[in-house]
Amino acid sequence: MSSDESQNAAPSERRDAVREKAQQVKARQSRARLIRRTSLVAVAVAFVAVIAVVVTWTVSSSASKPTMSPAKGVDGGFVVTDVTGLGVAADSGAGGLVEGEASTTPETEPTPTATPTEAPAVDIRVYVDYLSTGSREFQLANMKQLSEWVDDGAATLTYYPVAMLTAKSNGTKYSLRAAGAAACVAQHAPDYFFAFNDALLRQQPEVDSDGLTDAELADLAQATGLDGPKVVRACIEDQSYASWAKSATEQALKELPGTDGAALTGTPMVLVNGTQYVGKLGDPKEFAQFVLTIASDAYYKATPTPTPTPTAP
Repeated sequence: MSSDESQNAAPSERRDAVREKAQQVKARQSRARLIRRTSLVAVAVAFVAVIAVVVTWTVSSSASKPTMSPAKGVDGGFVVTDVTGLGVAADSGAGGLVEGEASTTPETEPTPTATPTEAPAVDIRVYVDYLSTGSREFQLANMKQLSEWVDDGAATLTYYPVAMLTAKSNGTKYSLRAAGAAACVAQHAPDYFFAFNDALLRQQPEVDSDGLTDAELADLAQATGLDGPKVVRACIEDQSYASWAKSATEQALKELPGTDGAALTGTPMVLVNGTQYVGKLGDPKEFAQFVLTIASDAYYKATPTPTPTPTAP
């Protein structure tokens, strides 16, 4: 080979070498891109799998954990079993719901009362929202005579805590939490339920305020002197019955138990033997007259009309 050919071949070889190196670099870059892409896809798939596992676990856990319901409740209500904690029952001298001599109190005008009779006890049911001003008005006006009737056995009294005003407390859901707190007391310290129910309404916060905290609700319950304060406090602060209160409210808005399809439309809703009271919430005399009328009707319906017997000629 001549020197001219050697000189001509050298650049060609150099070009081939450069081309080969470029192809090798390009191949390495392609492999690197493929590896990165594969890694990103693997990470994405793993992330989605983790999210799916978390969601599945959360849903399954929620589904497997039933809503806690207070065993002491009946159809969403709590029967008042003890009123002596308020100090208004035993020595009042008033009681039965069959018309007779009226008694007087410093707070109200004379109301129709008399001694207990064999007439069937009147069933009084009160649907109460602890943020409802009407519920507070009814409780303050009628608490004394309600407790007297219960203490004398002339009436059964059941409160149904509901949460219709949950959205009226700056996002704290006070109405719902207070209803759940009432359920805690009814479940763990039933003898103090009436006293706590009364305290919740007497110390009712303003509508559209934050309301009481869970700790303050527990303090209010403990102030009634109830038994087992630690258990009640834990129940209230853990909001153990908040979900139950929500479900009970939703059910009441659909249909009230023991009625012919009636539903909750507002609070308080007061039913006496299934008949709704539509009088003045703050007038105990009017409410007492309404209860007396219902009780009289029940008495006459329960008393059979004597059937005349034929006499011999």
